[in-house]
Amino acid sequence: MSSTIYTKNLSQDKMFGGVDFTPPASYFLALSTTAISVAGSNVTEPSGNGYLRSEVPNTKSYLTYSSSGCVVNSGSIVFPTSSGAWGTIVDVAIMSASSSGSTMFYTTLTTPIVVQTGTSLFFSASALNIKQS
Repeated sequence: MSSTIYTKNLSQDKMFGGVDFTPPASYFLALSTTAISVAGSNVTEPSGNGYLRSEVPNTKSYLTYSSSGCVVNSGSIVFPTSSGAWGTIVDVAIMSASSSGSTMFYTTLTTPIVVQTGTSLFFSASALNIKQS
């Protein structure tokens, strides 16, 4: 996953004497049916049919310590089973809140996922590689 311009600016402001930043207690993984931009815009999440962002607590129980500039998820990240179609998921984003919020990181899936009724979507441990790029 690559950082958005928003996240890069937060990091640089913190590193170089600017505005302080307090990370959220949890991040939320969002699915998108459109390609997300480096600006963090163009996130088109499914609507209805049981869709909710998946919470990822911002602790070392859920996210590893950084190694070689990369943090990964320690366990599976699970979404609710869909009660209807969510469309074709092409991108994934880490958001700062359970709804709305800022897009922090994003990535394009290697293989798009078509979510139909009864789909159980999850990302296994170490599936998300989060880095400042």
